[in-house]
Amino acid sequence: MAITTNDRSLGQMFADLSQEARTLIHQELQLAKIELTEKASTMARGAAFVVGGGLLAYGGLLAIVAAIVLGLIASGLPAWAGALLGGVVVAGTGYVLIRSGLAALRPEQLVPRETIETLKEDAQWLRSQTR
Repeated sequence: MAITTNDRSLGQMFADLSQEARTLIHQELQLAKIELTEKASTMARGAAFVVGGGLLAYGGLLAIVAAIVLGLIASGLPAWAGALLGGVVVAGTGYVLIRSGLAALRPEQLVPRETIETLKEDAQWLRSQTR
């Protein structure tokens, strides 16, 4: 014979509530793990952009320095203009990559929003169940 919700004792209701709360907490932990894994992946990608951009910017700086040296040595020959233009392009690309990487690493991008929202909903549900 099945027990209806009206036939349950207070102890059974608290046991059910305890079991549901445990299940809910377990599910929330799983969601948090998944969401934090996704955030870690975003951080790794952002860090790769920063490193790649830094290396390109460094290469650009070296090319600009080479262009200045060639410009001084050649004093007006067109060879330095090509090196300077190449250095500016490489440095500009590095700058764009660094900015993209830093934008991905902003703290507000790393907050596990879904987990926080569901935890708020769960707390509200638990409060309504204990009334």
